[in-house]
Amino acid sequence: MGRGVESSNSMRGKIYLADFADMHIQQTKRESRVSGGPQYYFHNLTDAVKIYLRKKQVVPLALVTPYGATKTTFYAISKDTKLNSKGEKLVGKVGHDRIQQGSSSNSIGEAIRFWYNLSRGDFERIDIEVDILDYSFYIVPTICKQVAAKRSITIDHIERPLTFTSDYISKFWKDQISAISRKDKELVKWSFDEISQIANDHINKVPHIQEPDLLRACGALKHLGISLGAYVGKGYDCKSFFQFDELPEYSVPVEIKRFSKGFHYQMKKYGKDELSRAVILCAQHDLTNVHKNIDVIELSAFSQFRNSL
Repeated sequence: MGRGVESSNSMRGKIYLADFADMHIQQTKRESRVSGGPQYYFHNLTDAVKIYLRKKQVVPLALVTPYGATKTTFYAISKDTKLNSKGEKLVGKVGHDRIQQGSSSNSIGEAIRFWYNLSRGDFERIDIEVDILDYSFYIVPTICKQVAAKRSITIDHIERPLTFTSDYISKFWKDQISAISRKDKELVKWSFDEISQIANDHINKVPHIQEPDLLRACGALKHLGISLGAYVGKGYDCKSFFQFDELPEYSVPVEIKRFSKGFHYQMKKYGKDELSRAVILCAQHDLTNVHKNIDVIELSAFSQFRNSL
């Protein structure tokens, strides 16, 4: 479910040492939390990330969770820059590229621990990947090593984690369905039947049927871990929540479309301060070249998957 997989250092051996030059963050101030709490310094940034950070000096951070990216109040700060209490950019003398908490009361390490359901404890090192998107750094944790732990934790990242279509169903979804089926298989089958019927009504073009009618699936989807919010019809359609397995609840805009190719303006962003993160909920998926930060849930795909339950 996107959580960590333990691997012993002895098993990884030279592989782990070879990876040591990769991008990572390291925690400082383990013993002196009263002087500002745990801080994280960047190490071995790629040229592209370093050049961008030097130019911007302050870059917002998004954290990639098991569900996909989420907005944070953390910032990447260039080594010669600092932010004051008002969020104003000033000349600094820290000498290290680092992550600053902004208005958050927690550190980036605590945020990673929260989203990936990791045990408590200080981090020695967190290996990361960084994508530059939405004028932000998207931080992807890949390996975590806690101070007292003998083993590192490899983070299991899943491609398009919330996507469920005829062509692709993510492992995140499959694990979720399996977990619910073990508790109540008949409820899962009922949910799939309900969702399939609603999709068929739209694909078969029932006279006068409207796009918001797809929201009839909200009850069945609720049993599968998706809570659809009110249909507002302006900006995003529904502010919705996903909760898979024992992970925290994840908030993401959901766009309601009969056919996914109708998704256009949202491919950019909902506002200059928002991420380009959304989920398309559609009866039939026919959109080509889906943006990497967009997931698709195709209701008609549930009937195909039902036979494997």
